[in-house]
Amino acid sequence: MTQQVRNQTKPHEATVLVVDDDASVRVALSRLLMSVGYRVETFAGAAEFLERAPRAARGCIVLDVKMPVTNGIELQRQLGGAGIDLPVIFLSAHVDVPLTVNAMKGGALEVIIKPFDEYQLLDAVQNAVEQDRMRNVHRIESAELRQRLDAMSPRERTVMSLVVTGMLNKQIAALLGISEKTVKVHRAHVMTKMQASSLPELVRIADRLGLAPDIPVPNPEPGDSLSN
Repeated sequence: MTQQVRNQTKPHEATVLVVDDDASVRVALSRLLMSVGYRVETFAGAAEFLERAPRAARGCIVLDVKMPVTNGIELQRQLGGAGIDLPVIFLSAHVDVPLTVNAMKGGALEVIIKPFDEYQLLDAVQNAVEQDRMRNVHRIESAELRQRLDAMSPRERTVMSLVVTGMLNKQIAALLGISEKTVKVHRAHVMTKMQASSLPELVRIADRLGLAPDIPVPNPEPGDSLSN
């Protein structure tokens, strides 16, 4: 894991995608957000956004609710299918409770009323960018853990799933039909390959991976006999 990924996202590393059919709002938002260091891309409507929005961008979306043809709520529903997974902040010209409820159910972080308060908007954007950073860190870490798990043999994965339940080496040996010494060898390999320095850390890793106990029918692997 790189230190850059772990650190808080700086404004210049995040892109705010602004979708609003009002050109004056797009200009005002662009100036405000760029004044504090964010990269900004603007779109006049849903169709333009879906056509050219950068799929790999990290940051957030500031989205107008009332737009012709496809409104903001409808565009929000289409983001996943378009391969865009960014936090959404809605802008609305008036308070609309049902709209706000629908937006929040769809995963929006906040609904800000126009004319917006600059500090409120900047705070919302900062929170959204940080949430996106944390989600991206989680995805990267999960992918790394999955790669480590995939590098283990089926027997090692089985031993790991049993170790994290709290079973003793002799209990695992009896269950698998192998020697306790062999279990210790597999357990050492598990700790090394998963880069876990302790059992509690291994338990946390297994929890992140959703690893369920694997209770097999004893079936020794070729390597098992080496330590019997």
